[in-house]
Amino acid sequence: MVVDFDPVLFSIGPISIRWYGLMYIIGFVLGTYLLKVLSERKFLKLSVEQVDQYVFQLFVGMLIGARLVYVFVYNFEEYSQGQWWEFIAIWQGGLSFHGAVLGMSIATYLFARRHGLHFFHLADAMAIAGSPGLFFGRMGNFINGELYGRVTESWVGMIFPAGGPYPRHPSQLYEGILEGLVLFIILWWAKDKVNRYGVISAIFMLGYGSARFIVEFFRQPDPQLGLYFNLVSMGQILCSFMWAVALLFYLWSRQANLRLSYNRGSEAQSQSH
Repeated sequence: MVVDFDPVLFSIGPISIRWYGLMYIIGFVLGTYLLKVLSERKFLKLSVEQVDQYVFQLFVGMLIGARLVYVFVYNFEEYSQGQWWEFIAIWQGGLSFHGAVLGMSIATYLFARRHGLHFFHLADAMAIAGSPGLFFGRMGNFINGELYGRVTESWVGMIFPAGGPYPRHPSQLYEGILEGLVLFIILWWAKDKVNRYGVISAIFMLGYGSARFIVEFFRQPDPQLGLYFNLVSMGQILCSFMWAVALLFYLWSRQANLRLSYNRGSEAQSQSH
Protein backbone atom coordinates (compact mmCIF):
# COMPACT_ATOMS: atom_id res chain seq x y z
CA MET A 1 0.00 0.00 0.00
CA VAL A 2 1.23 3.46 -0.92
CA VAL A 3 0.29 6.18 1.57
CA ASP A 4 -0.11 9.22 -0.64
CA PHE A 5 -3.03 11.31 0.59
CA ASP A 6 -3.56 14.95 -0.28
CA PRO A 7 -2.83 16.76 3.00
CA VAL A 8 -5.36 19.46 2.02
CA LEU A 9 -8.95 18.47 2.76
CA PHE A 10 -10.45 21.37 0.80
CA SER A 11 -9.71 24.96 -0.12
CA ILE A 12 -11.86 28.07 -0.23
CA GLY A 13 -9.98 30.72 -2.15
CA PRO A 14 -6.61 31.27 -0.45
CA ILE A 15 -7.73 29.40 2.68
CA SER A 16 -6.88 25.70 2.89
CA ILE A 17 -8.20 23.26 5.46
CA ARG A 18 -5.69 20.50 6.10
CA TRP A 19 -6.35 17.04 7.47
CA TYR A 20 -3.74 17.52 10.19
CA GLY A 21 -5.39 20.67 11.47
CA LEU A 22 -8.78 18.95 11.38
CA MET A 23 -7.41 16.08 13.48
CA TYR A 24 -6.20 18.57 16.10
CA ILE A 25 -9.61 20.26 16.16
CA ILE A 26 -11.38 16.91 16.60
CA GLY A 27 -9.00 16.00 19.42
CA PHE A 28 -9.62 19.26 21.27
CA VAL A 29 -13.40 19.16 20.75
CA LEU A 30 -13.56 15.58 22.04
CA GLY A 31 -11.21 16.43 24.91
CA THR A 32 -13.39 19.41 25.90
CA TYR A 33 -16.48 17.19 25.85
CA LEU A 34 -14.80 14.60 28.08
CA LEU A 35 -13.63 17.29 30.51
CA LYS A 36 -17.22 18.52 30.82
CA VAL A 37 -18.42 14.96 31.45
CA LEU A 38 -15.80 14.59 34.20
CA SER A 39 -16.83 17.98 35.58
CA GLU A 40 -20.49 16.97 35.74
CA ARG A 41 -19.51 13.80 37.57
CA LYS A 42 -17.44 15.87 40.03
CA PHE A 43 -14.21 14.10 39.08
CA LEU A 44 -12.84 17.36 37.66
CA LYS A 45 -12.84 20.10 40.28
CA LEU A 46 -14.07 22.77 37.87
CA SER A 47 -17.49 23.98 36.85
CA VAL A 48 -18.61 23.27 33.31
CA GLU A 49 -18.24 26.99 32.57
CA GLN A 50 -14.62 27.00 33.79
CA VAL A 51 -13.73 24.09 31.51
CA ASP A 52 -13.72 26.31 28.42
CA GLN A 53 -11.29 28.72 30.11
CA TYR A 54 -9.09 25.80 31.12
CA VAL A 55 -9.08 24.32 27.60
CA PHE A 56 -8.02 27.67 26.12
CA GLN A 57 -5.12 27.89 28.56
CA LEU A 58 -4.19 24.27 27.76
CA PHE A 59 -4.17 25.07 24.05
CA VAL A 60 -1.83 28.03 24.52
CA GLY A 61 0.45 26.02 26.81
CA MET A 62 0.51 23.13 24.35
CA LEU A 63 1.57 25.30 21.41
CA ILE A 64 4.29 27.13 23.33
CA GLY A 65 5.71 24.01 24.96
CA ALA A 66 5.52 21.85 21.83
CA ARG A 67 7.26 24.47 19.72
CA LEU A 68 10.00 25.38 22.19
CA VAL A 69 11.02 21.77 22.84
CA TYR A 70 11.03 20.98 19.12
CA VAL A 71 13.18 24.00 18.31
CA PHE A 72 15.65 23.73 21.19
CA VAL A 73 15.83 19.94 21.62
CA TYR A 74 15.18 18.46 18.21
CA ASN A 75 16.37 21.03 15.69
CA PHE A 76 18.21 23.93 17.32
CA GLU A 77 21.17 23.90 14.94
CA GLU A 78 18.95 24.52 11.93
CA TYR A 79 16.80 27.17 13.58
CA SER A 80 19.78 29.02 15.05
CA GLN A 81 21.02 29.66 11.52
CA GLY A 82 17.69 30.96 10.20
CA GLN A 83 15.56 34.04 10.72
CA TRP A 84 14.15 34.84 14.17
CA TRP A 85 10.54 34.52 13.01
CA GLU A 86 11.12 30.88 12.08
CA PHE A 87 11.20 30.06 15.79
CA ILE A 88 7.46 30.73 15.97
CA ALA A 89 6.48 29.58 12.45
CA ILE A 90 4.42 26.60 13.61
CA TRP A 91 2.51 26.64 10.31
CA GLN A 92 5.65 25.22 8.74
CA GLY A 93 5.49 22.20 11.05
CA GLY A 94 7.62 21.18 13.98
CA LEU A 95 5.94 20.32 17.29
CA SER A 96 7.09 18.01 20.07
CA PHE A 97 4.60 15.94 22.05
CA HIS A 98 6.84 15.87 25.09
CA GLY A 99 6.98 19.65 24.90
CA ALA A 100 3.19 19.75 24.59
CA VAL A 101 2.85 17.73 27.81
CA LEU A 102 5.27 20.08 29.56
CA GLY A 103 3.43 23.16 28.34
CA MET A 104 0.01 21.81 29.30
CA SER A 105 1.33 20.74 32.71
CA ILE A 106 2.59 24.26 33.41
CA ALA A 107 -0.73 25.70 32.20
CA THR A 108 -2.56 23.26 34.49
CA TYR A 109 -0.43 24.20 37.50
CA LEU A 110 -1.03 27.93 36.93
CA PHE A 111 -4.77 27.46 36.39
CA ALA A 112 -5.11 25.24 39.46
CA ARG A 113 -3.19 27.69 41.61
CA ARG A 114 -5.34 30.60 40.46
CA HIS A 115 -8.49 28.68 41.39
CA GLY A 116 -7.22 27.33 44.71
CA LEU A 117 -6.96 23.71 43.59
CA HIS A 118 -4.26 21.07 43.74
CA PHE A 119 -2.42 20.33 40.50
CA PHE A 120 -3.70 16.74 40.45
CA HIS A 121 -7.34 17.87 40.67
CA LEU A 122 -6.94 19.03 37.07
CA ALA A 123 -4.03 16.95 35.76
CA ASP A 124 -5.84 13.62 36.18
CA ALA A 125 -8.80 14.84 34.13
CA MET A 126 -6.46 16.34 31.53
CA ALA A 127 -4.69 12.98 31.15
CA ILE A 128 -7.97 11.13 30.58
CA ALA A 129 -9.54 13.67 28.24
CA GLY A 130 -6.37 14.32 26.27
CA SER A 131 -5.53 10.72 25.42
CA PRO A 132 -8.02 10.34 22.51
CA GLY A 133 -6.47 13.42 20.93
CA LEU A 134 -3.20 11.50 20.61
CA PHE A 135 -4.96 9.05 18.32
CA PHE A 136 -6.26 11.78 16.02
CA GLY A 137 -2.91 13.55 16.02
CA ARG A 138 -1.15 10.40 14.83
CA MET A 139 -3.80 9.89 12.16
CA GLY A 140 -2.89 13.36 10.94
CA ASN A 141 0.77 12.30 10.78
CA PHE A 142 -0.25 9.20 8.83
CA ILE A 143 -2.30 11.17 6.29
CA ASN A 144 0.59 13.60 5.87
CA GLY A 145 2.96 10.68 5.27
CA GLU A 146 5.35 11.94 7.97
CA LEU A 147 6.98 10.42 11.05
CA TYR A 148 6.92 7.07 9.29
CA GLY A 149 8.64 3.91 10.46
CA ARG A 150 11.78 2.05 9.58
CA VAL A 151 12.15 -0.14 6.50
CA THR A 152 10.55 -3.56 6.87
CA GLU A 153 9.92 -6.67 4.79
CA SER A 154 6.89 -7.71 6.85
CA TRP A 155 3.32 -7.68 5.54
CA VAL A 156 2.50 -4.52 7.50
CA GLY A 157 4.93 -2.46 5.43
CA MET A 158 3.59 0.61 3.62
CA ILE A 159 5.30 2.90 1.15
CA PHE A 160 5.53 6.56 2.15
CA PRO A 161 6.72 8.65 -0.84
CA ALA A 162 8.76 10.94 1.42
CA GLY A 163 10.54 7.88 2.80
CA GLY A 164 11.66 6.40 -0.51
CA PRO A 165 10.54 3.32 -2.47
CA TYR A 166 10.83 0.74 0.31
CA PRO A 167 7.98 -0.44 2.58
CA ARG A 168 8.13 0.94 6.10
CA HIS A 169 6.37 0.33 9.40
CA PRO A 170 3.27 2.54 9.73
CA SER A 171 4.54 3.67 13.13
CA GLN A 172 1.99 6.48 13.23
CA LEU A 173 -0.77 3.83 13.45
CA TYR A 174 1.10 1.93 16.16
CA GLU A 175 1.43 5.11 18.19
CA GLY A 176 -2.17 6.18 17.59
CA ILE A 177 -3.55 2.86 18.78
CA LEU A 178 -1.26 2.41 21.80
CA GLU A 179 -0.86 6.01 22.98
CA GLY A 180 -4.38 7.08 22.11
CA LEU A 181 -6.96 4.31 22.19
CA VAL A 182 -5.38 1.72 24.50
CA LEU A 183 -4.11 4.31 26.98
CA PHE A 184 -7.50 6.06 27.05
CA ILE A 185 -9.28 2.78 27.81
CA ILE A 186 -6.85 2.07 30.64
CA LEU A 187 -7.23 5.55 32.13
CA TRP A 188 -11.04 5.57 31.82
CA TRP A 189 -11.18 2.20 33.58
CA ALA A 190 -8.65 3.24 36.23
CA LYS A 191 -10.55 6.39 37.24
CA ASP A 192 -13.20 4.19 38.88
CA LYS A 193 -10.61 2.04 40.66
CA VAL A 194 -8.14 4.46 42.23
CA ASN A 195 -8.90 6.17 45.54
CA ARG A 196 -6.83 9.34 45.32
CA TYR A 197 -5.90 12.00 42.82
CA GLY A 198 -2.48 11.81 41.19
CA VAL A 199 -2.47 8.11 40.40
CA ILE A 200 -4.13 8.69 37.02
CA SER A 201 -1.45 11.22 36.10
CA ALA A 202 1.25 8.72 37.08
CA ILE A 203 -0.41 6.00 34.98
CA PHE A 204 -0.56 8.34 31.99
CA MET A 205 3.13 9.21 32.23
CA LEU A 206 4.11 5.57 32.64
CA GLY A 207 1.73 4.35 29.92
CA TYR A 208 2.62 6.92 27.30
CA GLY A 209 6.33 6.71 28.05
CA SER A 210 6.30 2.92 27.72
CA ALA A 211 4.17 2.84 24.54
CA ARG A 212 6.25 5.51 22.82
CA PHE A 213 9.53 3.91 23.93
CA ILE A 214 8.51 0.60 22.32
CA VAL A 215 7.20 2.13 19.09
CA GLU A 216 10.38 4.16 18.67
CA PHE A 217 12.15 0.90 17.80
CA PHE A 218 9.93 0.77 14.70
CA ARG A 219 9.91 4.50 13.93
CA GLN A 220 12.49 6.15 11.70
CA PRO A 221 14.79 8.31 13.87
CA ASP A 222 14.85 12.03 13.23
CA PRO A 223 17.43 12.52 10.46
CA GLN A 224 19.07 15.53 12.13
CA LEU A 225 19.60 13.55 15.36
CA GLY A 226 19.81 9.86 14.46
CA LEU A 227 20.37 7.39 17.30
CA TYR A 228 22.31 8.10 20.47
CA PHE A 229 24.92 5.46 21.31
CA ASN A 230 23.68 3.82 18.10
CA LEU A 231 20.79 2.47 20.14
CA VAL A 232 18.11 4.92 21.36
CA SER A 233 16.37 7.95 19.88
CA MET A 234 15.72 11.34 21.42
CA GLY A 235 12.10 10.30 21.81
CA GLN A 236 13.16 7.33 23.93
CA ILE A 237 15.44 9.48 26.06
CA LEU A 238 12.55 11.86 26.77
CA CYS A 239 10.30 8.88 27.52
CA SER A 240 12.76 7.72 30.16
CA PHE A 241 12.23 11.08 31.88
CA MET A 242 8.49 10.41 31.76
CA TRP A 243 9.05 7.20 33.74
CA ALA A 244 10.88 9.22 36.39
CA VAL A 245 8.05 11.77 36.45
CA ALA A 246 5.52 8.93 36.78
CA LEU A 247 7.31 7.74 39.93
CA LEU A 248 7.48 11.28 41.31
CA PHE A 249 3.78 11.80 40.61
CA TYR A 250 2.91 8.55 42.39
CA LEU A 251 4.97 9.44 45.46
CA TRP A 252 3.59 12.99 45.41
CA SER A 253 0.03 11.66 45.26
CA ARG A 254 0.67 9.48 48.31
CA GLN A 255 2.10 12.41 50.21
CA ALA A 256 -0.76 14.75 49.22
CA ASN A 257 -3.35 12.02 49.94
CA LEU A 258 -6.11 13.78 48.00
CA ARG A 259 -9.02 11.38 48.44
CA LEU A 260 -11.00 10.75 45.27
CA SER A 261 -14.75 10.73 45.73
CA TYR A 262 -17.12 11.52 42.88
CA ASN A 263 -20.29 10.36 41.14
CA ARG A 264 -19.24 7.06 39.62
CA GLY A 265 -22.64 6.42 38.09
CA SER A 266 -25.99 5.03 39.11
CA GLU A 267 -24.58 1.53 39.61
CA ALA A 268 -22.06 2.76 42.18
CA GLN A 269 -24.76 4.81 43.90
CA SER A 270 -27.13 1.87 44.18
CA GLN A 271 -24.43 -0.19 45.90
CA SER A 272 -23.65 2.48 48.50
CA HIS A 273 -25.27 2.30 51.91
